[in-house]
Amino acid sequence: MRKIFFSGAVLAASLLLGACGGPESPTPAPSSQAGHNAADVAFAQQMIPHHQQALEMAKMVPSRSSDPKVVDLAGRIDRAQDPEIRQMQGWLKAWGVAATSHAMPGGHEMSGDHPMTGMMSDADMKSLDAAKGPAFDRSWLDMMVKHHQGAVEMAKTELAQGSDAGAKALARKIIEAQQAEIAEMQGLLKG
Repeated sequence: MRKIFFSGAVLAASLLLGACGGPESPTPAPSSQAGHNAADVAFAQQMIPHHQQALEMAKMVPSRSSDPKVVDLAGRIDRAQDPEIRQMQGWLKAWGVAATSHAMPGGHEMSGDHPMTGMMSDADMKSLDAAKGPAFDRSWLDMMVKHHQGAVEMAKTELAQGSDAGAKALARKIIEAQQAEIAEMQGLLKG
């Protein structure tokens, strides 16, 4: 009787462990509720408005720029960051948290007077909106370099403090893409 009970217990344990996953198990979604922490939430909540401002800046370019290279770069920024915004919004929804946070690191509130890292102030955006031609191109490139540097800083913080695999993968992608774009913009400013 003990042998049958022991064999049954071993079989039950094996089945339970087998149900937990194995090589044939599907890979879990990169952003599960259990796999995120406060740093992941902050990364998404702050990167969304950061990317939204980059899109706003990119949309100014076609009607104001005199440089086809700047127009091309702005189009690439728009095509890259819009899907990233939707991805981060999806994570926040899955995590059950608000898509926006008014509290910024260091106790600052997000506003035109106290922007997060790399964000342009309302005055910066008005100045950019008023510019045209080569003056616009130079201002836009200068501002977008700073903007991208801020995004890279935020992404590095996510890599250091975050726990969600999907958020960390996006942070690595942002660092790689935006550092390359920073180098490109610096080249355009010199040329």
